[in-house]
Amino acid sequence: QVHLVESGGGLVRSGGSLRLSCAASGDIGSIFAYGWYRQTPGNQRELVASITRGLATETYADSVKGRFFISRDPRQNMAFLQMNYLKPEDTAVYYCGSKNFGSAHIDYWGQGTQVTVSS
Repeated sequence: QVHLVESGGGLVRSGGSLRLSCAASGDIGSIFAYGWYRQTPGNQRELVASITRGLATETYADSVKGRFFISRDPRQNMAFLQMNYLKPEDTAVYYCGSKNFGSAHIDYWGQGTQVTVSS
């Protein structure tokens, strides 16, 4: 079992920055990758960025490339999402998820943190 807790959301003006954090606890050794997802009302949760816990291989959605940066600190069992040049369309609830070794999907989710970007 893995427990994830996000923090760092809030209200920011267009063009501003926020840094989201995800603290993991429990069976850390089972985690292969972390992912940041976001969801707006009436829409499916979408992948924003992911990073493997070991080699730190990163992937990004096209909509955030060059603006968002994902990282992880394996010593502290944490993952981060640095969000720069935020746009109103980035407004969403952001979720941290973890994927186990051999899993094809996210196995555990955090509770989510709201990010609101005003124009």
